Amino acid sequence: MLSGKRILLVIGGGIAAYKMLELIRLIQKAGGTVVPVLTRAGAEFVTPLSVGALAKSKVHEALFDLTSEAEMGHIELSRAADLLVVAPATADLLAKMAGGRADDLASTLLLATDKRVLVAPAMNVRMWQHPATQRNLAVLRGDGVLFVGPDEGEMACGEYGPGRMAEPAAIVQAIGAALGGGPLAGKHVVVTSGPTHEPIDPVRYIANRSSGAQGTALAAALRDLGARVTFVTGPATVPPPGGVEVVRVETAQEMAAAVEAALPADAAVMAAAVADWRVANASGQKLKKDGSGKAPALEFAENPDILATVSKGARRPRLVVGFAAETTDIVAHATAKRARKGCDWIVANDVSPGTGIMGGAENAVVLISEVGAEAWPRMGKDEVARKLAARIAEALR
Repeated sequence: MLSGKRILLVIGGGIAAYKMLELIRLIQKAGGTVVPVLTRAGAEFVTPLSVGALAKSKVHEALFDLTSEAEMGHIELSRAADLLVVAPATADLLAKMAGGRADDLASTLLLATDKRVLVAPAMNVRMWQHPATQRNLAVLRGDGVLFVGPDEGEMACGEYGPGRMAEPAAIVQAIGAALGGGPLAGKHVVVTSGPTHEPIDPVRYIANRSSGAQGTALAAALRDLGARVTFVTGPATVPPPGGVEVVRVETAQEMAAAVEAALPADAAVMAAAVADWRVANASGQKLKKDGSGKAPALEFAENPDILATVSKGARRPRLVVGFAAETTDIVAHATAKRARKGCDWIVANDVSPGTGIMGGAENAVVLISEVGAEAWPRMGKDEVARKLAARIAEALR
């Protein structure tokens, strides 16, 4: 999978650094070579001797190495690799990357490179959830940095939650996908995400509580498996991922047109929360109270059914996946929706206010297909995305 590929591996300072020895072995087993860069903090967890012995390469640690810097060695290192991988990517390393810092060899390489960068975050759950870290992640995703993980689980500190570094085997899969060798390489997937805004007048609109988090996570997961992703997004609060083609829309009619323009595709994943209705008599000027106590009469028209149109259209993708956000009788409603729309799968979830799913970080879904209903345990939306992306890859083989 990685035959002839050169991976520059930046090893950060976290307890998960010990797993880099296994990662180096797996990369070599897949046919790649590893050039290791060990941060000062990383060297507190693994030694240059062990890393260099497994990588069969010099371990680079210091920015001011006079031998290599005579030829601008840090520039050459950053450009000679096919991919830069940062693992474990600590909160400090992510902050340096987001801020454009270059005060040691690792951060200088990451700033000087013209190649793609894949990071495997690893940190305490509170550090991962901290607003500063989340801001840094948004910046890095906007810059096109690729992510694998983190997973949710028990940590060395004794706490449980998201922040655990992805396992080495998963990182190798993400490396292959980043280099075009993933199971969805050569495939085109259209993903819709976020809400739509249906104007009432120039300053008011009808919308819903969708954040776009699940659709964004799906686009990233499909990208990481090698797919070319067209990401059609309404005005979501979550920024779109890097490395995908982003098409921004406002209304359901605009989303329908964008999806049609993006076809043909191998798969379509319709995760957007599209408004069922629009205001047919939307005002061109701001509506004002006139003191009569009478509300303006709004006339509604049905919006285009994007999922049904794609499922039954002449350019139907091989796989069409819809979403059903329900508050009662989840499986029954979603099963009926699948039959009515003509799609292959429906991903259903309970968005009742008490679940915290709409706009939250977690999801609990039921996958409805021709073989029945499969309930998945509640997990982070990134994990749901990776699991669904893997199923899509299997279906398109």
